[in-house]
Amino acid sequence: MQNNMTSFYIGFDIGGTKCAVSLGKVQNGDIEIVHREETPTLPSATETLEKLSSFVEDWMKIYQVTRAGISCGGPLDCKKGIILNPPNLPHWHGFSIVEYIQNRFGLTARLQNDANACAVAEWRFGAGKGSKDMVFLTFGTGLGAGLVLDGKLYSGANDNAGEAGHVRLAKKGPYGYGKYGSFEGFCSGGGIARLAQEMASRCKQIPDCIEKMGGMSAITTKNLAKAAFAGDPFAKKVFRKSGEMLGKGLSILIDVLNPEKIVLGGVFMRSSALLVPSMRKQIEKEALGISAQICEIVPAKLSENIGDVAAISVAIEE
Repeated sequence: MQNNMTSFYIGFDIGGTKCAVSLGKVQNGDIEIVHREETPTLPSATETLEKLSSFVEDWMKIYQVTRAGISCGGPLDCKKGIILNPPNLPHWHGFSIVEYIQNRFGLTARLQNDANACAVAEWRFGAGKGSKDMVFLTFGTGLGAGLVLDGKLYSGANDNAGEAGHVRLAKKGPYGYGKYGSFEGFCSGGGIARLAQEMASRCKQIPDCIEKMGGMSAITTKNLAKAAFAGDPFAKKVFRKSGEMLGKGLSILIDVLNPEKIVLGGVFMRSSALLVPSMRKQIEKEALGISAQICEIVPAKLSENIGDVAAISVAIEE
């Protein structure tokens, strides 16, 4: 695809609650979502996709489209185009979604897990644009990651490269991705809430901000961030700790991968001011200086329509 050409692509964003289909226009290195439709996710994969089929057929009558991309939570077999057993799609196990879309619409289709798809989207059209080596971290409900190395998505031997959230950063700590003290445990929406619970349990009395939330079981990272931005000392302390562990995890990625950019979404996009000071201190302490100096750490740019752009980005990749 040359930069001065206009190309159109179809993107399927598959989620546990809803599925969306979009038509994207790519021109001069920029993307525009021209059309978008969604439907609730049904137990049957074919029934769900059929609810979107009329939109695809209508768009294909107007626009010249030959390729489709599919973004879906894993585990997947991307090479064979099969949805394996994502926990949020219990009845879609074993569904050959690439084969279905190719046969149904006559489009060349590709499947990619959502973290990798978002990584490519940020690399092509967002905060990672212009870089050759980039790491993307979701920093959402969990900590998913995608790697763009030497100008190409790197997915590993069986599509599991970049599972940074599974790395253990401490012997003890909040639970995430099957481990206590994991990167995801310290640096995700769910993990920060559990970190706050752990830290509060060691206090002589329940911190004021947690009492205002309704107690330990009612802690949310969103409300914790609000309290921290309002100056609550306990909430600020929780984010300092998360930022410290973020710096520790990023130092590993910097040392091993030597990226130009690390792009972080989710919590980091909204709360970077609470995380960056302690993150920076840890990187200065832990990372190889010559690699850390050239690595730019930035919040993601694509937020509102990241799922649509991610799915379309899968279609663009060769």
